[in-house]
Amino acid sequence: MSLARCKNGHMFSTRKHGSTCPYCNIVIEPVLKSENRKMVAMGEDEKTMPYLGEVEGIEPVTGWLVCIEGPQIGQDYRIMAEKNFIGRSEEMHIRIIGDNTISRRNHAVIVYDPKKRNFFLLPGDASGLAYHNNEAVYSPVELTAYDVIQLGRSKFIFIPLCGSHFEWESNAAGKE
Repeated sequence: MSLARCKNGHMFSTRKHGSTCPYCNIVIEPVLKSENRKMVAMGEDEKTMPYLGEVEGIEPVTGWLVCIEGPQIGQDYRIMAEKNFIGRSEEMHIRIIGDNTISRRNHAVIVYDPKKRNFFLLPGDASGLAYHNNEAVYSPVELTAYDVIQLGRSKFIFIPLCGSHFEWESNAAGKE
């Protein structure tokens, strides 16, 4: 069955009615596509527009943790602006699976402060310790590029993107 749509939106059979809409008597122009001949009429409001994907709601990355030792070796984890809670639970911002010595919730926290443009590692409220360059973290510690963070049996290298050399514009981050 060959159906066509006129610019008023009426659907009709071109076999039965030819190229004229039986409802409004508008003649549609044939458009050749591959080997099949189809009748198509496009109104001015039916133009094809490019799809650029979702542009709202993107939260830009500010840095990464990369696992260098442990069950997830080679895996990277995105660090976003403000607080990033680390644990095994699905609710965590940075979810590390496979290492049961990491607490489910809030083993540690990595914070990026967009106003001061710096990163900190904070101890979590779980029973496990976090280590920064082989030193236990009991209070906030400022992070610098390539610092080693250990949680449970896993070790991570910290890679910053944002800081003194680069910062997302406030509009791109969705924050005013």
